[in-house]
Amino acid sequence: MSRQSPETANRPSDARAALRADCGSCFGLCCVALPFTASADFPVSKDAGRPCGNLTDSFHCGIHDRLRETGYTGCTVYDCFGAGQRVSQMTFGGRDWRAEPGAARAMFDAFAVTRQLHELLWYLTEAVALPPARPLRAELRQTLAETRRLAEGDAASLARVDVPALRARVGDLLARASALVRATVPGRTKDRRGADLMGARLRGAALRGATLRGTLLVAADLRKADLRAADLLGADLRNADLRGADLTDALFVTQPQLTAARGDAATRFPSHLTRPAHWTAA
Repeated sequence: MSRQSPETANRPSDARAALRADCGSCFGLCCVALPFTASADFPVSKDAGRPCGNLTDSFHCGIHDRLRETGYTGCTVYDCFGAGQRVSQMTFGGRDWRAEPGAARAMFDAFAVTRQLHELLWYLTEAVALPPARPLRAELRQTLAETRRLAEGDAASLARVDVPALRARVGDLLARASALVRATVPGRTKDRRGADLMGARLRGAALRGATLRGTLLVAADLRKADLRAADLLGADLRNADLRGADLTDALFVTQPQLTAARGDAATRFPSHLTRPAHWTAA
């Protein structure tokens, strides 16, 4: 996988392309490096560093087309944000953990760090393009470039990245960008950041411009809710009912969040995301 030029990487659409998972260019890193526990999301348990039993010799998932039916719902809502192909093809130059078992631990550790860096790149790329956040654009671009340089480092330099400190700094910057966007929304609702709204009845709720960062919305009824310009960074939308909801310009929404929720043909969401296959047609 070739590196992007600075000019190309600064264009949001192109930068996002590099942050989308390309499983065909990855050595199944998420299927090996990550642990999972028998639960509603997985039918069995697996330790970190042990290959999933469904991983084939060619690094493909043997049940990819029937993950939900076989109980592997957790896999359907996971996104590495392109970290898998970067670590496989760039950080380790196309060398895989099966051929070089001695490098496996370093590869898995690099994947864990890169995945977090790529998630931050996703958010920063979105923030840079927000017109109301123009006063922060220089700082956003500088932080975006810094995070990109860290992600492009070798395994040794990735191991030295202080991820919690970087996440805290980027989180503060994104919160400031979010505030500028939401300040343009008249009649904003109160701050619900980090609130426990599990199973809440919010059908038709006016949540435009609301702060829902890190909010627990598991199984919440959000049918026909107005979530335009709402900050959904880190909101837990597992099994949330988004049928008919409007998330057209909601802030910092990711594909895993949509995939974890329920929706239908009337659900509107940011154009850079795709409609989950399991959502109903009506």
